[in-house]
This record gives sequence, C-alpha cells and structure tokens, in this order.
Amino acid sequence: MDYVSHLDNALNKLHEEGRYRTFIDIERKKGQFPHATWRKPDGSEAPVTVWCGNDYLGMGQHPDVLKAMHDALDATGAGSGGTRNISGTTVYHKRLEAELADLHGKEAALVFTSAYIANDATLSTLPKLFPGLIIYSDELNHASMIEGVRRNGGAKRIFRHNDVAHLRELLSKDDPSAPKLIAFESVYSMDGDFGPIREICDLADEFNALTYIDEVHAVGMYGARGAGVAERDNLMHRIDIINGTLAKAYGVFGGYIAASSKMVDAIRSYAPGFIFTTSLPPTVAAGAAASVAFLKTAEGQKLRDLHQEQAAKLKLRLKGMGLPIIDHGSHIVPVIVGNPVHTKMLSDMLLERFGIYVQPINFPTVPRGTERLRFTPSPVHGKQEIDTLVRSMDELWAACALNRADMAG
Repeated sequence: MDYVSHLDNALNKLHEEGRYRTFIDIERKKGQFPHATWRKPDGSEAPVTVWCGNDYLGMGQHPDVLKAMHDALDATGAGSGGTRNISGTTVYHKRLEAELADLHGKEAALVFTSAYIANDATLSTLPKLFPGLIIYSDELNHASMIEGVRRNGGAKRIFRHNDVAHLRELLSKDDPSAPKLIAFESVYSMDGDFGPIREICDLADEFNALTYIDEVHAVGMYGARGAGVAERDNLMHRIDIINGTLAKAYGVFGGYIAASSKMVDAIRSYAPGFIFTTSLPPTVAAGAAASVAFLKTAEGQKLRDLHQEQAAKLKLRLKGMGLPIIDHGSHIVPVIVGNPVHTKMLSDMLLERFGIYVQPINFPTVPRGTERLRFTPSPVHGKQEIDTLVRSMDELWAACALNRADMAG
C-alpha cells in the first residue's frame, strides 16, 4: 500500500473540484472587532474586516466577559485539571450550568466541550436510556446531530427539511408504543431558515415523542433573554432537550444541553463524550457564565435589536443590487454563487483587494450547485463596513459576470 499516493489523490481531488479549504491566519483586535490583522503566507500583514465570524454580538470582547475570565485565571490558574468526575468540577462550571438552566427554564443543564460533542454524545446515548428508540431527524440537521444519530445503533427516520407532513407520515407508520424522539434545529445556519417548532411539538404531543432542538445559531440572539427561537415563540416548555453553544453569540467556547434533572443526570452518567473528556477551563466557564448573564438583561436585548437592524440593512442593500441572496428573516445572509471555483475566487478577491474576509462555503457543507458566501453582520459592523462590503460585492459581481437574480424567500 502506497499511503502517500492515497493522501495525494484525496487532496488533489479537493483542489480539482475547487473546494480545498485554506485557513486564513488572522489576529482579532480586542476592542476593535470586526477589525483584525491578516498574516499573509509571505509574512506580511494587512488589515481586514471579518464578515464570516460566529461571534454574532461581539461578546468575545465584552468587558464583563473579559473581567470574569481574568478573575478566574488569577484565582484558579489555567486548566480544570481533570474530567468532571475527577477533580474537574468547579464553582465556575456549576455557576455556568445554573445560568443555562435558568436561561431555558429547565431544571438542569450540562456543559460539554462543544455543541458538536453535546449533540453527538446526547443523541448517541439516548437509545441506551430508551431501548427501541426511533429518532426522526430533519435531513438538513447539523453534522453533529447526524453523527450522533448514526452512531447510536438504533432506528432512525429522515424527514424532508421542515416538511411536517412527511414527518407525520413517518411517525404514523411506526409502532405507537415505540419510544420516539424528533431532532431538529431552530435556525439552519446555511440558509438562515427557521424550523417549524410549534408544528413539530404538536406532532410530538400527538405521537408521544420527545423533542430535541438545536438552538446553536439562536441562543443569545432571539427571545426576551436570549434563550433562542423557542423562547421568542413561547415554546421552550414544550421542548424536552435544548442544545446550545457558548462559542457563537456568547463569544466564548463550549456547548451544552438543558433539560429535566433526570434527563441531564442520565446523560451525565451514561454519555462517554461527557464522562471521558476533560472539562472546560474555569476561565472559559467563568467568561461564558458572564456572557449568558449579560445577554439576559435589557442591555443584551439592545444588542439583539441592533444586530437584527444591521442584518436587515445588509440584506436590503444586497437585494437592491440584484444579488441572489436567501432571506428567511434570520440574521444570516447567504449570497449564492453556485460554483465552487467562482466562490473561492470571489472570497480571495474580496480579501486581497478590499480587506474583506468571508470564507467560501462549498460541498459537503451545502449541496453542490448552491455554493455561497455566507455573511454574518453584527452590531459592531457599522455603516462604513457595510458600505465597503456592498461596493466591493457590486464591483466583483460585475467583473466576474455573475448573474443577478433575487432568491429571497
């Protein structure tokens, strides 16, 4: 076996298809985000504006968050020193889980090293707790949910994206006495569309199924206290397990689930992805707790309102130029290019000519033919940044002779 040639073939295939992923080396500037420094491969530097980050509200530089992290670092040092069961549970972890349980109106919460691990570990563990469990999963669920469902060894049913009628059809075909769980998202990050939470909860009630929602792109962003779309729509009490992240709107790191005390206790006790992983550093837990607490307040709501205003302004400007954007009313702004080579070319030109950093999104993250640039405006993207982006996109779209057709809706 020539191992090197197999590696070469695998990597060359990505290059040929125009979807080889290049990491851009940037250094964020505290207090100046979304501005950063791009460290080029030749060693030189250039200023850039980050337009594809998931620190949606700029909380990664918020004074409350930084102070909490500094205080925890001074008090405890760097790492946690172990798994949650073996010396890795601190007052900071307990405080964070209490904040998250309160946020979602649940009895308990459980913190993981990422929302990916939280999804994978929880969904792969549930069949151990409910033998014969059937999981009904939206076809566009995140890779972490797909992996968790795949690995659990139980029965699964995939329903067409946001298709409640198809979900009902699948539910009605299975044994009424079998345990069931419906797994879906509140905001799907690539198109920015919303899941039909109320309708899915109605089906769950009718067929006696548990509900599992991924609110990763919604926590901090929607609802009176930032608990997500389920809070905004007054539906949190109808969701059995809520998954969220601390690495996007909260600007720090880590993931979690919130549920009943017994559900959390069972996952804590049976999920290898939780049991055998070193816990978050106390500094991270402290910063995340401070961020969650801040975004529950009226000041947090002001940030959410401003964020929605900025996203609406950008979408309106891009639509006005006839660019093919998808607009489902969320904060995510995808511009469809439809070709991986063109998408990468546009990304490179935006970076090199205009100092605008936005990564190309290609297959397998999105279906072939829907390759895109995915912009994530924030409250700290001001008028000047938006003006520069719009002018640059207009110029490059014309220079590359790409079609202008509105895909809104």
